[in-house]
Amino acid sequence: MTPAAPTPAYRRLSVEERRAQLLDAALTLFAHRAPEEISLDDVAEAAGVSRPLVYRYFPGGKQQLYEAALRSAAEELQHCFDEAHEGPPLPRLARALDRYLTFVDQHDAGFSALLQGGSVVETSRTTAIVDGVRRAAAEHILSHLQVTDPGPRLRMTVRMWITAVEAASLIWLDEGKQPPAGELRDWLVEQFVAVMTVTAARDPQTAALVQAIASRDG
Repeated sequence: MTPAAPTPAYRRLSVEERRAQLLDAALTLFAHRAPEEISLDDVAEAAGVSRPLVYRYFPGGKQQLYEAALRSAAEELQHCFDEAHEGPPLPRLARALDRYLTFVDQHDAGFSALLQGGSVVETSRTTAIVDGVRRAAAEHILSHLQVTDPGPRLRMTVRMWITAVEAASLIWLDEGKQPPAGELRDWLVEQFVAVMTVTAARDPQTAALVQAIASRDG
């Protein structure tokens, strides 16, 4: 008689591992459907667990799960702007945009659902999380420009450009991801230089930065 094949050992997940598993499942769902279209049953099925287990980790229900998923996505987006302070600033910005657009491409509809707003599960907390991504991106850019005390015009210019990047990304998805991501990246870098140049005409601090960028990037 042939002995039965050994049954694989079951490994109990730690609290952190189980929570990460549930968040991964939720983010995968949010990447393809709007939050209001997703139920806890959907998340449980995607994670291969029971609905009560989802509630055990997220007793606040769908709202708590959505906010946790949004924080997870926000942290990933913030990391897109992590770049070594080496070399000219514009190539650094291009590399950060490559990572940002890769995130947008991979999350697709979820990027719209998580960052565009208008969801029925949107709250002041979710709005603050999204705004935190924008502020963190601005801080990264100013850091790469070696600015520790930005004036109001420079600060506003950088934040306006970040808002434009987000809007362009949403339109890019709506346009079937055209033009190609590489062309969109280059255009957004050119837009950054353009808005900085406009501000430079009115702000000596920005003018000095534009001159420094031109000398380093040729």
